[in-house]
Amino acid sequence: MKIVSSFKHLEHTPSLDEKIQQKSKKLEKYFEGNVELQWTCYVGEAGKHWAEIKILGPSFEYHAKASSDKLYKSLDLVIQKVQKQVGKQKDKWRNHTSRKHKLSVKDQQIAESEWDEQYWENKHLEDDLAS
Repeated sequence: MKIVSSFKHLEHTPSLDEKIQQKSKKLEKYFEGNVELQWTCYVGEAGKHWAEIKILGPSFEYHAKASSDKLYKSLDLVIQKVQKQVGKQKDKWRNHTSRKHKLSVKDQQIAESEWDEQYWENKHLEDDLAS
């Protein structure tokens, strides 16, 4: 996982880097392999602190943006937003692939008819042996 962070109208401090690393670790459980996280933190109008994250992968892209009075709170909010997006998409993928393996009504009817044929064949054999 590659992490790129940029700051606009803010001082780049080691504590901010550490916090971004810490927040990025929460996303590791969702992704495998080649993923890039692009963090952007800046101060907007009226002194609001903004945090933005863009997650780029081989076949997907997620984006979230949040603002607050404090930068650390903005980081928390943006992580919550992107986790919700990723979790929702993962559920869709999981549900989509699991539907393939369910039996259809036609398959169930065929199985029941085969069972009925075997039952009656065995029944006739038992009757013949009993007589």
